[in-house]
Amino acid sequence: MTTVLDLKGVTVRRGTATILDSVDWQVNEGERWVVLGPNGAGKTTLMQIVGARMHPTSGTAQVLDATLGKVDVFELRPRIGLASAALAERIPGSETVRDVVLTAAYGVTGRWREEYEELDAERAADLLAAFDVDHLADRTYGTLSEGERKRVQIARALMTDPELLLLDEPAAGLDLGGREELVGALSELAAHPASPVLILVTHHVEEIPPGFTHLLLLGPHGRIHAAGPLEDVLTAENLSGAFGIELLVAHGGGRWLARAARSAATAARH
Repeated sequence: MTTVLDLKGVTVRRGTATILDSVDWQVNEGERWVVLGPNGAGKTTLMQIVGARMHPTSGTAQVLDATLGKVDVFELRPRIGLASAALAERIPGSETVRDVVLTAAYGVTGRWREEYEELDAERAADLLAAFDVDHLADRTYGTLSEGERKRVQIARALMTDPELLLLDEPAAGLDLGGREELVGALSELAAHPASPVLILVTHHVEEIPPGFTHLLLLGPHGRIHAAGPLEDVLTAENLSGAFGIELLVAHGGGRWLARAARSAATAARH
């Protein structure tokens, strides 16, 4: 099995604060991972390292057979698709939806004087259609709903046909309908054999799409609490330990649910 990501002892420090602490993590071809944990657990920092946007303070990070610190990251980054809030903020509201996706071919946000081939235009159109936003191609990005923007961002992240796709809290800010539409789209993406290795960051187990296979559970202070196959790791015991509150976990219809044990006990008495 081909190893796509191999972190050994990865630690990130900022002054006296430790953001990530001795993270060991291996991701293999064909796997679909969820990264889950409370605020401040280091999830976004971890994605910055995996996305070759940051180097660890110590430890080694090997991404797509390239070791950070020993590779030109500008050659590595096009092989990694990324959809994140930080990237979304750089997309001009006046940009057409078509160009939001198309400009990913050059790794830029905001079309200027680049020349694109017909194959690029066709791929952008196909990706917009795959996420059911092709009818919005001529609209400006700033006029879209939050749910529509999220799907356009994921289409953009796939434009370079990446070998690794990072989705940093794609459901953040969505209402219930938008979240469910996105979860459905990500489930289809996870099921497609041609899809790249997927890593999805979330705070909520309800946002885990069917078809995801593994879970990295981060606890406080950037330490791994548990990691492995999703159904083995996503237990009430592990989740309670990571979040510091007694939780109950349920699974049905391919979806997960977590809630406080205290709330469940109160409901039962009434």
